[in-house]
Amino acid sequence: MRDVQLFIDGKWSDASGGRWQDVENPATGETVARVAMASADDLERAAKAASRGFAVWKAIPAVKRADIMHNAAALLRERAEAIAPNLTEEQGKPLANSINEARNAAAVIDWFAEEGRRVHGRTIPPRGAMITAIAAREPVGPVAGFTPWNYPIGQAVRKIAASLAAGCSIVVKAAEETPSATAAMVRCFEDAGVPPGVVNLVFGVPSQVSEYLIAHPLIRAISFTGSTAVGRELTMMAGKHLKRSTMELGGHAPFLVFADADLDDAVQTLAENKFHNAGQVCIAPTRIMVQEPVFETVLEGLVQKAKAERLGDGMDPATTMGPLAHGRRIEAVDALVQDAVAQGGRLLTGGRRAENRGHFYEPTVLADVPLTARIMNEEPFAPVAIVNRFASTDDAIAEANRLDYALAAYAFARAADTIYRLSTEVETGMISINHYDLAYPEQPFGGIKDSGFGNEGGHEALDDFLNTKFVSARII
Repeated sequence: MRDVQLFIDGKWSDASGGRWQDVENPATGETVARVAMASADDLERAAKAASRGFAVWKAIPAVKRADIMHNAAALLRERAEAIAPNLTEEQGKPLANSINEARNAAAVIDWFAEEGRRVHGRTIPPRGAMITAIAAREPVGPVAGFTPWNYPIGQAVRKIAASLAAGCSIVVKAAEETPSATAAMVRCFEDAGVPPGVVNLVFGVPSQVSEYLIAHPLIRAISFTGSTAVGRELTMMAGKHLKRSTMELGGHAPFLVFADADLDDAVQTLAENKFHNAGQVCIAPTRIMVQEPVFETVLEGLVQKAKAERLGDGMDPATTMGPLAHGRRIEAVDALVQDAVAQGGRLLTGGRRAENRGHFYEPTVLADVPLTARIMNEEPFAPVAIVNRFASTDDAIAEANRLDYALAAYAFARAADTIYRLSTEVETGMISINHYDLAYPEQPFGGIKDSGFGNEGGHEALDDFLNTKFVSARII
């Protein structure tokens, strides 16, 4: 058992109300930690600390801020293997994936550290003599970030690193299900020399924390990663208080395989990214559409890949897929699978809870599922692949664009005209063709339509944390 505390104004502390919540290992059902649950008093302290921290941080030259961030990245990289077991124990993913998550987060910090040194304004030609006119970029102020449990370090670090690179402070509300790794990552910033109040970490009842922080007058921007339903609510709250917001919401990614594609590569890429993290990935390929002539070949290959997955505790080196996050996910995904079968879909493999303790669901492949099935319209967020067929490029693009989810899309094809049409006609925030190439620090990362707005990658990620101020001065 370990206690995970709040981090406010440079100090670790229990919640002022003395409330704790147990943290479960989803692979075993055992309680492995407890996390402090913030009260309103704690949130007030965090908001005020962030305001004070902002005043200090924005005054530090960008090059020195970058040095501190690089130090944090070096510490996270150094500690990755020590942090990873707690991440696996609380989230369930294989240990190697947890180590990679921590190392990738260090790369995110490094990249944003350098990008923060290049927050440039511009000079505007004046309309008279002895006049200067500039558009200056300034940090917006304290940020409230809300992060999910599927990537406890990977999601939180994007909000922290982008905020700090822009010169902002932040209060991160991380997931209670997976607190330890996020806390360990925040400690890297503390040990790197980030001033008190610049990075604050809280846990608590999600609705209570979001309502308090979004409405707080000291918080000037919101960044949320989570479901579309919750994102709608938070966007309305932010709008009511005129707070800038970034929303990275749900997905139901199409994966299109054309008859001329490299089928082995397509199947391998599909399987690796469908069953990664037990399918609990916002950009996971979900609606797989295969052109008629190669439908059976791709379907058979994916079924074989699914059957080869090794379910188990993430601490076991032989494990390739861990459990779902909690029991509610088991019930939710099973209901979607059963509905698909009841409506005529074919179940090729999986489709049931694995017979062991913990929250394991078998890698599942469904085929020929009608569009009326719930799983064709609701994000499954689970290791379930839905494989349907299409005849023409028009059909494939129409199905890819049918839903209001538009976060990520994938395709495998050789014909240049097909690739061009996919690049220009598929409605999505991101599309990767003939390989998997998303979510690197330098790349924009965000959706459109019901999958949100704003970006959490690339230099675009800084835009939501910066104001543009026009300054015109006549020298007299």
